[in-house]
Amino acid sequence: MNQLTDTFKLYNGARIPGVGFGTWQIPSGETTVNSVKKAIEAGYRHIDTAADYGNEGSVGQAIKESGVNREDLFLTSKLWNTDRGYEETKAAFEETVKKLGTDYLDLYLIHFPANAAQYDNWNEINLETWKAMTELYQAGKIKAIGVSNFKIHHLESLVQTEVKPMVNQIEYHAGFTQDEVVDYSKNHDILVEAWSPIGSGRLLENESLKEIAQKYDKTVAQLCIRYVLQNDILPLPKSVTPERIEENTHLFDFEITDEDMKAIDAMENIGYSGMDPDEIDF
Repeated sequence: MNQLTDTFKLYNGARIPGVGFGTWQIPSGETTVNSVKKAIEAGYRHIDTAADYGNEGSVGQAIKESGVNREDLFLTSKLWNTDRGYEETKAAFEETVKKLGTDYLDLYLIHFPANAAQYDNWNEINLETWKAMTELYQAGKIKAIGVSNFKIHHLESLVQTEVKPMVNQIEYHAGFTQDEVVDYSKNHDILVEAWSPIGSGRLLENESLKEIAQKYDKTVAQLCIRYVLQNDILPLPKSVTPERIEENTHLFDFEITDEDMKAIDAMENIGYSGMDPDEIDF
């Protein structure tokens, strides 16, 4: 990739800009509107939100005010856990596009899998939810469908369906790379996206990463985002600071050496959020 708008190709042929702007933990209202508008101004054409973030309406407002045509943007949202199920999924989708002020999504994800800690019939719930997602996709209301936070055992049934997931968005960053999930996803032509590519800021003061970043005259954040890209994974950095939003786009004037990539690969487990999809109770 040579620029922010270069794309990954999903297995259905859809193109997705290779760096997305994440909006997790950005409060709705002016903060979200200004952050998303700044991101679009900085060159982002891929915006990621979710029903649970509570900011879909503000994201939609920012897109409208940005002056960039809707069809020139790639817009992702996610189905929240309380809306799993066939009919519930379809209703939740309609609510999401209404809030966003659009009549279609470029990508719609199941935010978290139903898990065995909460439901005996967790796999059935996931399949019923996926059936609704598939029908929305086949109806042309969504350009691509996928999942988020799915481990291998959550994916196994879905990859055998008529339309398998195109994306799996997972926590992925230096110090927490979930290699088995990544390998399984890639082996099934599922693009991996990285939420929290900077560990929600937890990596910024890591001395090892600071030392490597200095070699390239880059920030730790830029190094971490570039690391994700060089592993053929799509990063979703987030910031509300205009300077940081701009800074995080400067990723294509350097390349991390194989030696430094291996050093980052070998880092101990750091920066993990603690949100295990098999153990969450929300």
